[in-house]
Amino acid sequence: MNPQIRIAGVVKESIVDGPGIRFVVFAQGCSHHCEGCHNPATHDLSGGHLVAIGTIIAEMKKNPLLDGLTLSGGEPFLQSAGFSELASQAKAAGYHVMTYTGYTYETLLAQPDQSWQQLLEHTDLLVDGRFEVEQKSLLLKFRGSHNQRIIDVKKSQQKNQLVLSEIS
Repeated sequence: MNPQIRIAGVVKESIVDGPGIRFVVFAQGCSHHCEGCHNPATHDLSGGHLVAIGTIIAEMKKNPLLDGLTLSGGEPFLQSAGFSELASQAKAAGYHVMTYTGYTYETLLAQPDQSWQQLLEHTDLLVDGRFEVEQKSLLLKFRGSHNQRIIDVKKSQQKNQLVLSEIS
């Protein structure tokens, strides 16, 4: 079985969506509808196209320069089971995983859906929070507005408290 996810598209090499050279997958579907969103075409839950997770992993493996996978949006947690599987396979292949979400870390932790927790567990760095146009800054690293945080998920889980990443 080769599970599928609904995506808006991919960027095969990016240096602006996380540390190092990233393969970026844009989830299709978002219910946040943040004012000033840089990717409003991803909002429609039925837009984009389906792609097999194995196809994405195979494409990543073609590039020996890749450091990691970035899950962007749309909202990856709306397809948490599929994106969790993608992140799991990427981690198994040795890639760093960074996930963007409009939800806060605290909201994710409180979500009883097991696939949300699994996606969080397979994420190394999490950029959380809705984009807020009033707090927009082009000077921020890997995020669009000051309210968004870059969270070191592994350290946060180990310490059982929120730990911001050193790259923020």
